[in-house]
Amino acid sequence: MRFRLTPRETSFYDMFAASADNIVTGSKLLMELLGADASARAEIAERMRAAEHAGDDATHAIFHQLNSSFITPFDREDIYSLASSLDDIMDFMEEAVDLVVLYNVEELPKGVDQQIEVLARAAELTAEAMPHLRTMDNLTEYWIEVNRLENQADQIHRKLLAHLFNGKYDAMEVLKLKQIVDVLEEAADAFEHVANTVETIAVKES
Repeated sequence: MRFRLTPRETSFYDMFAASADNIVTGSKLLMELLGADASARAEIAERMRAAEHAGDDATHAIFHQLNSSFITPFDREDIYSLASSLDDIMDFMEEAVDLVVLYNVEELPKGVDQQIEVLARAAELTAEAMPHLRTMDNLTEYWIEVNRLENQADQIHRKLLAHLFNGKYDAMEVLKLKQIVDVLEEAADAFEHVANTVETIAVKES
């Protein structure tokens, strides 16, 4: 690891950990949505909105700290990229829940549960990884596994699209459901962006 003669601002580590923990909260709300009836979904959406706002606050705190810190623990552009990608995950998860409620979706297609299970696992891995940014130890398995999960998410997404276009749904329902599964796929991509950023940081700091 590169030797530094100057002290480094360490509060970033805690803020990244808090942001990732909030994503776990969001993934649990997604899981909750799966088993909820239409009457309960609006309340889940409200809690997801609150979690998304908390994520925004965490991201703004990181940006504020970045702008006011002379010394940072790693490159400024990587801090910005990591914070932005974590924020994107929450945005996509909140959007998916909101669309389910706004579109009055009665039943989500088979396969969405698999999408959400992948996101929940990626959220757990991301939350476990963030504290390791302090030492850059034990991170390789994290980004390898998140990349594997993103590949799995791609396969699930393709199967979902094939299912939606098999003629069993009317055109308007296809448009609604496709937008939801596409947003969930974007969340999986955002998890991969976080993992790739962590890998970049680890390589630079090695």
